[in-house]
Amino acid sequence: MASSSLSSSSLSTLRKSLANSTPNSNFPSISLPNSQQKTLPQTLTTNRKHQHLTHSSTNSTAVPAVSPPRSLKSRLKNGETLYGIFLLTFSPTLAEIAGLAGYDFAVVDMEHGHGGISDALPCLHALAATNTAAVLRIPESTAAWAKKALDLGPQGIMFPMIDSPKSARKAVSYCRFPPNGVRGSAHTIVRASDYGIDEGYLSNFEEELLVMCQVESEEGVKKIDEIAAVEGVDCVQMGPLDLSASMGYLWDPGHKKVKEALRGAEKAVLKGKAAYLSGFVMPHDPATELRRRGYHMVSGAADVGLFRSAAVEDVRRFKASLVDDDDAGKESVVVAEEKYWSE
Repeated sequence: MASSSLSSSSLSTLRKSLANSTPNSNFPSISLPNSQQKTLPQTLTTNRKHQHLTHSSTNSTAVPAVSPPRSLKSRLKNGETLYGIFLLTFSPTLAEIAGLAGYDFAVVDMEHGHGGISDALPCLHALAATNTAAVLRIPESTAAWAKKALDLGPQGIMFPMIDSPKSARKAVSYCRFPPNGVRGSAHTIVRASDYGIDEGYLSNFEEELLVMCQVESEEGVKKIDEIAAVEGVDCVQMGPLDLSASMGYLWDPGHKKVKEALRGAEKAVLKGKAAYLSGFVMPHDPATELRRRGYHMVSGAADVGLFRSAAVEDVRRFKASLVDDDDAGKESVVVAEEKYWSE
């Protein structure tokens, strides 16, 4: 996206402000741990995506230029395998923790989570503060939901229940302005364009947006090579739970026939080389296996599942300690009584 420029009066005001607040000191250097592999918060820039600010004054104090975080698309093109999390609680605090923990992306899930657009926005704010890419999964693949989601400015959008090339082409059209699509335009005032400040938004948004089509039915799997080949589809997201349900194995997503269908679909996407492959970790299908089979994006957990597991285990440990303490107390009483009578 193109950078917006600062006026000379704005720079002058900034110089005076900085000179008054830090008259005899330089900005301290900031270093981040290698494990984070993320840049400084974009709040240090005037444009959260691409503005670089350099400042000089009479005492040569300078604001170091800050590089924007690389997009999901650019990282995938670079051959990286990205690891993410699904957020269903719509908690900005958990979204921020996920970003600080080091996830490469977070999917704010409006399909199975309880929240909508207004609930998703605070999560996007929290993720942006940690330079973590946000993907919005919409409840259904319609133009209206896509329009509202895209106006928030996520790096990616995920369309559920894509069963055919036709539905994939419709999904892509929802992401593009006329004449190439049907997306409604309010680019002068929405968050996606920095509320109109980013004048280059229209020129670059298609290049930066990751369009993900979720294939999660027996019908969709049969046509997955055609879906992946649709122009504008960047990534195919596998849906093992809905796939197993559509095949009659709702309670057994690890069934042999479901595995065979899933493996066949994976190979078709990878063979076509037209779209990236994304998927969920399952109890019988860990992240290492997905990576080994060629997945480019792996979602390893959901915030609800992580908290549920931690809470259940916490209670279990405490209840177990009560039983252990009770047994230990009974044993000590028996020993004391035996000692008394032996006297």
